[in-house]
Amino acid sequence: MSQPQGIIAAIRDGEPEFIAIRHAIHAHPELGFEEEATSRLVAESLRSWGYSVTTGLGGTGVVGQLQCGSGTRRLGIRADMDALPIHEETGLPYASRLPGKMHACGHDGHTAILLAAARYLAQSRNFDGTLNLIFQPAEEGQGGAARMMAEGLFDRFPCDAVFALHNGPTLPAGSFVVQPGVLAASADSVTITLTGKGGHGGMPHTCVDPVVAMASVILSLQTIVSRNLAPDQPAVVTIGAALAGSVCNVIPDSARLELTVRTFSPAVQQQIEQRLRELVTLQAQSFGVTAEIVWQPVTRVLINSPAETRIAREVAEAMVGPQGIVPLPAGAMGGDDFSWMLEQVPGCYVVLGNGIGSKGGCMIHNPGYDFNDEILSVGASYWARLAEAFLRG
Repeated sequence: MSQPQGIIAAIRDGEPEFIAIRHAIHAHPELGFEEEATSRLVAESLRSWGYSVTTGLGGTGVVGQLQCGSGTRRLGIRADMDALPIHEETGLPYASRLPGKMHACGHDGHTAILLAAARYLAQSRNFDGTLNLIFQPAEEGQGGAARMMAEGLFDRFPCDAVFALHNGPTLPAGSFVVQPGVLAASADSVTITLTGKGGHGGMPHTCVDPVVAMASVILSLQTIVSRNLAPDQPAVVTIGAALAGSVCNVIPDSARLELTVRTFSPAVQQQIEQRLRELVTLQAQSFGVTAEIVWQPVTRVLINSPAETRIAREVAEAMVGPQGIVPLPAGAMGGDDFSWMLEQVPGCYVVLGNGIGSKGGCMIHNPGYDFNDEILSVGASYWARLAEAFLRG
């Protein structure tokens, strides 16, 4: 990729060290609330650069604080640290050494980006105020942001604004998506358990078969978006797991479905929940089984505040030019629990292009995905320049 003019020379010079850190984190992935080694690496690095470090916030979360000058402004920047329960298939020399776990979303890159910016800011100290660097655990659906907040994140480390980024495969490497308002979807996790009466597969008349009921429920759920929502209301109801039985000649007692529900509107979110509960309950009754529905909010609709988005865009545009600011791809309904933080503190979440095609274009949550090291210095320079702009003397 052509390098943006805004990359800071000191960050570019130190890039190999942080690429090595990224590869080390990638090779030793840790799932949500298990990020012990990653948290230690982060905490030790921050301490060595002069940050005041708090560990154990939200389980394995780390906050590094650095104060400079007499300014009263307080800035928060978040990076996520957790991996996913996916078996890596990249074949890379630094591929995951832990079967069934991999950094398939680029959080290893996000952590390395913020660490690179942290060292530069500690060395240059070209800001006036308080910098709070938030390294969050368990972003992947386990509520890491909410737990850090419940344990006093913004009470102990007040912020006037908070920012985060995520890499974006299929976007030009080093480009930025920066837009006010809704940028990411709410995400709810739904578990449906259908309970009947198991028995011999050759005598189905003596049983109440939850598998047949599950098949009917699966089909009925596909009508929620297509037949209950207006065509201009984007939403997704995806069944990611359908689990029942273990052998061909036994009808199980129960069957379970696991879903994700995505929307850009709290009202649509409520509408889908109401309709889903109606459909599942009535479908279950029609087959003589009982239904239990557990609805768990994972992320909220992520809404960037106008003033903070203006600052974020000014910094990004100064780095990559107007042509480097690109729109969010149509149909993207990813979610991020940074949305919980934005409900408490104004801020902005941006997307940093990871690349197109064979270099950085593989979609996240895929066993073939890898973060593109070529954008590490772009992201780190962005954070450094944002901190300097927000915390001006």
